[in-house]
Amino acid sequence: MRRALPLLLIATAWTSPADAADPAATAPIAVKPLGANLEAFAYPFPVHWYGASSQGAPIRMAYLDVPPSARANGRTVLLLHGKNFCAATWQGTVTALSNAGYRVIAPDQIGFCKSSKPAGYQYSFQSLAALTRGLLDQARVGKVLVVGHSTGGILAARFALMYPDRVERIVLVNPLGLNDTLAQGVPYADLGTLRREEARTDAASIKAYQLRNYYHGQWRPAYDRWVAMLAGQYASPDGDLVREAQARLSDMIETQPVAADLDRIVAPVSLIIGQKDLTAFRANTAPVAVRSAVQTVPQAAEAVARRFSKMHLIRIADAGHAPQVEDPARFNAVLLDELR
Repeated sequence: MRRALPLLLIATAWTSPADAADPAATAPIAVKPLGANLEAFAYPFPVHWYGASSQGAPIRMAYLDVPPSARANGRTVLLLHGKNFCAATWQGTVTALSNAGYRVIAPDQIGFCKSSKPAGYQYSFQSLAALTRGLLDQARVGKVLVVGHSTGGILAARFALMYPDRVERIVLVNPLGLNDTLAQGVPYADLGTLRREEARTDAASIKAYQLRNYYHGQWRPAYDRWVAMLAGQYASPDGDLVREAQARLSDMIETQPVAADLDRIVAPVSLIIGQKDLTAFRANTAPVAVRSAVQTVPQAAEAVARRFSKMHLIRIADAGHAPQVEDPARFNAVLLDELR
């Protein structure tokens, strides 16, 4: 018989970001071409490579493999990034985990960041999970503590379902996929529609989306680096490779939620949820009359929390979609508590 553990509630006093009226919230971000695979963007740790064949095409996955900087505890954390993030975005978390004795593996998933973006690739969370397992095998990593953020939360759950013997614990940070947004009223967008939307993506649109949905109307100059990283891919001569990959990845997210399979996850689960997150994938395209029925990430987390057999829910009152970026010190303290 499944037994739900008590919810762990943490109300935290976060450092207040700059007020939304601050010029940082509306200032344009300087962008330079960085290459479709971020060739001109330096990561904070050495980049390693995993090569494989997938769907008949050769692919390369970039990943960080950071050893413990303190006494090793023998455990490895696998960090899975979200759609608008990269392995590099985990910089503060990687440092904190390494300082606490963990080995850290942080891949760029295929289709993202420094990794391959093969033409015509059919993206699925199953294929991403299988490639991630192959990467771990190459790195000679056995069981892992899986931390997945946003879209990486769907991947973390799918990885745990496919390879339960490789997972010690799952930590889902403001994950997508806990609800089926299409079933809740978001209209299906075909690949042509998604391509047209990607054609309009630039630094201004990326910042505006993140300002509203991720950072609850408050912007810090430190966030500029990550917008410039994403926009620098689009602005490159080969930026159409990025746009095509991102359109196909959006199709994957909208059609492959993990909501129906949550009951089958056997590993202990921690949900770390910034309560000010307004993210509800593509809810802005739903008819106004049904838009309120599309759950935001915090609402979806509340709805499914009891479906996990072993679960802690941590509500962070003043955080948005990316607490690891918004307040790394506070987030890292919470994450380390969960992993211990």
